[in-house]
Order: sequence, then C-alpha cells, then structure tokens
Amino acid sequence: MYPCRFHKLPMLFEHGDNYYYVVWETSCTSGAPLLEWWYDDASRHSIEPWYRKIDDTHHRYTAIFGPVANISHVHYKVNNYRLSTKQYTIVRRGEAELNRVLVIADNQNGPTEFRKVLTGIQQYYGASSKPDTILHVGDAVQNVGSLSNWQRHLFAPMEDRSGLHHTTPTVFVPGNHDHDKRRVSSNRNLYMDMYHGLYDTDELGKTAVTNGSYHRFFHSLSVGSARIIVLDAECASKEESEFLERELKSLAFQSARFRIVAVHIPPYIEFWDPYGWNKKNDKHWGEHIRLEYDPLFRKHNVDLVISGHQHNYQRSTVSHSTNSARLGTITYAIVGGAGGMLDLERVEDWNMYNVTYLNHHFVALDIKDRSLSWTAVSSTGSVIDHFAVQR
Repeated sequence: MYPCRFHKLPMLFEHGDNYYYVVWETSCTSGAPLLEWWYDDASRHSIEPWYRKIDDTHHRYTAIFGPVANISHVHYKVNNYRLSTKQYTIVRRGEAELNRVLVIADNQNGPTEFRKVLTGIQQYYGASSKPDTILHVGDAVQNVGSLSNWQRHLFAPMEDRSGLHHTTPTVFVPGNHDHDKRRVSSNRNLYMDMYHGLYDTDELGKTAVTNGSYHRFFHSLSVGSARIIVLDAECASKEESEFLERELKSLAFQSARFRIVAVHIPPYIEFWDPYGWNKKNDKHWGEHIRLEYDPLFRKHNVDLVISGHQHNYQRSTVSHSTNSARLGTITYAIVGGAGGMLDLERVEDWNMYNVTYLNHHFVALDIKDRSLSWTAVSSTGSVIDHFAVQR
C-alpha cells in the first residue's frame, strides 16, 4: 500500500557482547533495504536484513551487526531508495566510565501510566543526558500475538517520549506475556527474535529467523564492570540449567566487579491476585527459580537479582549464607512498575524485604569501575529507595 511509511522506526537491542540487533517495520515491502553501520570517519558496512511478512500492511525487517570494536561511537541507519531513516548514534562506555542503566518492567496494558514513567525518566536524566543501556525485565505487552498491543503498549509510548529505543540498546528479559513459548512453527512471536542463534557457533553465528521459529533467551553480557546473566523464567529446561551453572562459574562472571542476574519472575513473591495465587496455582509459577536457581545465585556470589512480574517495587538485601568462604550479601529487587495494573494485595510474607512501594516507578542503575549505585524513582520523580556498593 502506498505511500509506504514506517510503522515502527528502528528499535535497538544488544545481542551479546559487541553485537546489536535492530528491528523495524514498514507498511509495504520497502524494496531492498540495507542496514548500514560505521564508525566516525570510517567506511560503512552494509547488511541485508531478514524479512518477515506479518500481514499485508505490516512488514518486519531485522538485522544483526557487529562485532563492534572498542570504540566510543557507532552509527547506523536504514537505507533504501524508497524509505530511509536518519542516522542514529550509539554511545559505548568503557569499564572505567560511568555506565547508566535504565531498569524497567511490566508496562503491559498500561500505556498511559507508561508514558508518565517515561516522562519521569526524561526529567530524571535531563535534556543533555540519557541512559546507556535499557534493561527491560519483561512483559512489554499483554498479548504477544496482538499487533495493537505491541504498538500501543511499547513502540508508540517509546516513540512519543524521546525515541530512546533508537540509540540506547535494550537488554530484553522475557516475561510471561511477551513471547510465545510454544515450540511449534505456528507460534506468534512477532518481534521477540533478538537472541535467536546467539550461541550457534563459536563466532556467534547469526542464522536467519524463520517464521515462528523458537528461540532461546538465556544469555550473558557485560555492561561496564558488571556481568549480567539473562534467564528465561517461563521456559525452564536442562539447557538453561546447564547454561546457568556454566556461566556462574565462568571467569567472565566471577572476575566481574558486580555479578547480576535478570529473570522476570522473582524467587520471592509477596503481592499477587489472591484468587490466582490460591486457586489457580499461580504460587507455583516460578518455584524452580527459588528452589533450583536461587541456591546457585548464593553459592556463586551473585550480588543482585533483578525481576519484574509483581507489579510494584520491593528490595531486600540479605546474607549469602550458604557460602562460608565469602561473607557477602545478595540483593533481590522487584521492579514491576512501568505501567501495568498494580499488585496491592499481599499473598505471602517472606520476612525479608527492606523496602516496599506500591506504585509505578523506574530504576536508575549506575555502574562505574568499583562502584554501583541503585536509585528507584517514582513516576512523579520522588526517590523511593537507594543503595550503593563499593568494591
């Protein structure tokens, strides 16, 4: 259908260390588009994207580029004779520099509140600054197969409030609403293909994503002096368990100044719908995270476990306890307040949380060499929690 236009301008995701994944969508097949990327004063690299027809007026393109050198600025754009974007610039920080991570989760079904949170984020960082990474801890939409949900719940609010997603890479943690877990060719994954093929080869082979192919989300990456392990709470498997143990023991994780795990469902939930919790067995949903994964977190000296799922804010810092070799602490944070309907009814009491805040919010996580700073902020700009760690 003409005139052809962008339904979704490029959204940028990380794809493991030193790679990026870009997704965009047009209202028609836009000729032969290329994803171009380059450094300052350097020749351009061109990548032919993968194409997927969602319906007659939604045509999705995806591309992965890298490896990106240890350089401060990387530029990219979609280039096509019919439809092109402007140049976007990614600012990359070194380990000794300040890496600012925006942490959000559970904006699904709440575009009005999500816009308020995004406005608060703009005001917090100011006109001359922005986060370097977005850590989205899941549930960006309510219905994974709904085009309207993706547009209204995620892409349109992000575009309306500064277009941060064009230049700030998102680390995406899968929730229970925003990716189809069925291992069949007819599943409804529309945009959540960013980690497909991440571990296919030693060189991070980038195989094309066929329509509906199932992909694994679990992976790890470095952000400044922190190492982050991303887990898929919904799709427990032998492969993920083996991956987790291997990564926790790895030199990259153990030598990092700060060791972080991001998983959508928290090990310790206190607020939920009482009927679902008691009558529909929701209390057993993420049991494997508490019973299988959490002892490993403590054994291998994880510093911070970040989750969503529960729609409010809680934070607890407790002793590792199971590791007598290191008298350290582990912090559990629930950050499920980016816009979805709030969870206000208590269903459990683990007698561990230091802070509880029952409203919408975001978190500014700052990492610089030996220091980590965590600041939880309400959508109206009030600081609701803060802690810092020095190493």
